[in-house]
Amino acid sequence: MDWNRVEGNWKEVKGKIKQQWGQLTDNDLAQINGRRDQLEGKIQQRYGRAKDRVRKDVDDWLDTQPQ
Repeated sequence: MDWNRVEGNWKEVKGKIKQQWGQLTDNDLAQINGRRDQLEGKIQQRYGRAKDRVRKDVDDWLDTQPQ
């Protein structure tokens, strides 16, 4: 799956994101609103991970999602 599909289907995808990154709140997901940079920033904030690591984690998650 590519990020354009995530943005276009944000309401459906945010449940999957919350399953993957359970520390993200509903308010976080509302603020992110499909923007990848915002998602990566919130994951960094909640999990205390480095930017490069978060980018790889998001890429890996995208690769596992069905087209």
